Amino acid sequence: MPETRLKINIFGDSVLRKKAKLVKEVTAEYRKTLTLMAESMYEHSGIGLAAPQVGMSVQLIVVDIGEGLYKLVNPKIVKRQGSQAIQEGCLSVPGACVKVKRSKQIWVEALDENNRAVRIEAKDLFACVLQHEIDHLEGKLIVDYASFLDKLRIKRKLAVLKRDAKTRKL
Repeated sequence: MPETRLKINIFGDSVLRKKAKLVKEVTAEYRKTLTLMAESMYEHSGIGLAAPQVGMSVQLIVVDIGEGLYKLVNPKIVKRQGSQAIQEGCLSVPGACVKVKRSKQIWVEALDENNRAVRIEAKDLFACVLQHEIDHLEGKLIVDYASFLDKLRIKRKLAVLKRDAKTRKL
């Protein structure tokens, strides 16, 4: 049976702005989706991907900053500490980079792909990526953090992405 490729949704697609639904139980279908999400993330040279980015409004994320793959269901930040500001890109906002201020260290509670509770302590880049992906589950994008100057700098790019999103819908 051929594998189904997941399409990355781009800025302007409405699914990216919806709050994702909680997953009631991690089923075989969700496990397969997490695997396909990880494959898509690697294929596009990403370090994180959330289900809304592939058109599914459910709380699933995958993250790998080079230290191993995390497949998380219903991730929730339970504690934050410190701050950092990092230039971030996003597979759903190609060509745009935005400096985003986030917590330097976070603690996340979630389920793994086997329906087991996990608690993760993350710092620096790992904390940044987890926060970025969890933002996707809330319908929030990096452009929402952009300064006035950043918005001016990427305004034309965002307009093109929005226009192309309308064309993709036709």
